[in-house]
Amino acid sequence: MTFLIVRVRSDRGVERSIRDTMAMMNLTRVNHATIVPESSTYAGMLQKSKDFVTWGVVDAGTIETLLKERGRMVGDKPVNDAAIKAGSEFKSVKDFAKALASGEATMKSVDGLKPVLRLHPPRGSKGWGGIKRAYSVGGALGFRGDEISSLAERMM
Repeated sequence: MTFLIVRVRSDRGVERSIRDTMAMMNLTRVNHATIVPESSTYAGMLQKSKDFVTWGVVDAGTIETLLKERGRMVGDKPVNDAAIKAGSEFKSVKDFAKALASGEATMKSVDGLKPVLRLHPPRGSKGWGGIKRAYSVGGALGFRGDEISSLAERMM
């Protein structure tokens, strides 16, 4: 299983350890996203930064779309099948997305792939829905489960 993590809030006036934790996850700015495997290390990081990020379980189709639309290689070049094939053992973006979704690969598996996805703010009348409340009570923060895919579509 793999998580898509999106930074929702700024870190102004935030405890340094939380700021450092978000930097370790490559979430240095609002609306930046990253794809990480499910592990106890990342679970602890997510718990620590839960008041500033939202995350959920992402599928291979959403990962493929995110990489093609918003993924970037070094030099700000778009991610395509040729770039994936040149920088890794994967033949296409689709194969890499499947490996990411299953946890067999990470964003570091492709040489030259930037680990962060720069997204737009959420489109639509709802927007974030409140950046100071948890997702379970109608806000934007915390665990979303499978609903992260619909948020990712609104942010591409």
